[in-house]
Amino acid sequence: QVQLVESGGGLVQAGGSRRLSCTAAGTIRSINHWAWYRQAPERQRELVAKIYVNGVTEYADSVKGRCTISKENVKNMVYLQINHLKPEDTAVYYCLGQISASLGYWGQGTQVTVSS
Repeated sequence: QVQLVESGGGLVQAGGSRRLSCTAAGTIRSINHWAWYRQAPERQRELVAKIYVNGVTEYADSVKGRCTISKENVKNMVYLQINHLKPEDTAVYYCLGQISASLGYWGQGTQVTVSS
């Protein structure tokens, strides 16, 4: 079992930055990769960024160049730094700890609202 808790969301003006955090507890060593997803109202949940245990990262085209995913193994933390925020970045952001193709654990999400 893995428990994830996101934090760092809030209201931010367009052009601003936000750092989201994901605190993990449980069987962390079983995680293959970590990811941040987001879901805007009436839209499907979409991948924002992913980081593998070896440090390799992947980003959605919509955030590439504005976003950095990182992890701090000692603290069992995963971060998402988003810069140059746009109103279309408004969404609930979720942390995912993926163990296998069929098993992953989600946090409860943290709301980011970007005002224009």
